[in-house]
Amino acid sequence: MLVVPIMLNDWNIKSRSTTCQATGEPFEEDQIFFTLLFCDGEEYKRLDLCETAWEARKIDPTQPIPFSYWRSKYEIPPPPPPETLKKDDAEGMLRRLLASPEANHRNACYILAIMLERKKILKPLASPDASTLLYEHASTGETFIITDPHLSLENLLEVQQEVGALLG
Repeated sequence: MLVVPIMLNDWNIKSRSTTCQATGEPFEEDQIFFTLLFCDGEEYKRLDLCETAWEARKIDPTQPIPFSYWRSKYEIPPPPPPETLKKDDAEGMLRRLLASPEANHRNACYILAIMLERKKILKPLASPDASTLLYEHASTGETFIITDPHLSLENLLEVQQEVGALLG
């Protein structure tokens, strides 16, 4: 009996494949497939096989023995949920507001810049002072200068309504 020491933090197994890793054929909705787990020294490996490849593997004595395996029914992953605010919309709006001569959109610019930072479109840079935020566009290298309005929770509803009205 093979005993494999496993620590809770050691599990780093890739997710289910969309194709049979022996034949290269894509799995179809409701198709039966088999998942095999192997311990390769310090690493865990996963192998997803269609029924045909599973049967061929079972009769081949040269194949390594998995420490675990199971049978599943393939389900096509659902499409990702639509973004509430598309990246281009947020970026386009930020560009329009920064180019606008009106200075009353500081709060909205700040919120849009934070949103784009979370989406990895804008990368923060070292700022010269606490009231200025500097960002670099990840793909174009452009620099964006945003005034930090030092928002508090009391301002949150007001700013949320402002951004919503601008997007509306």
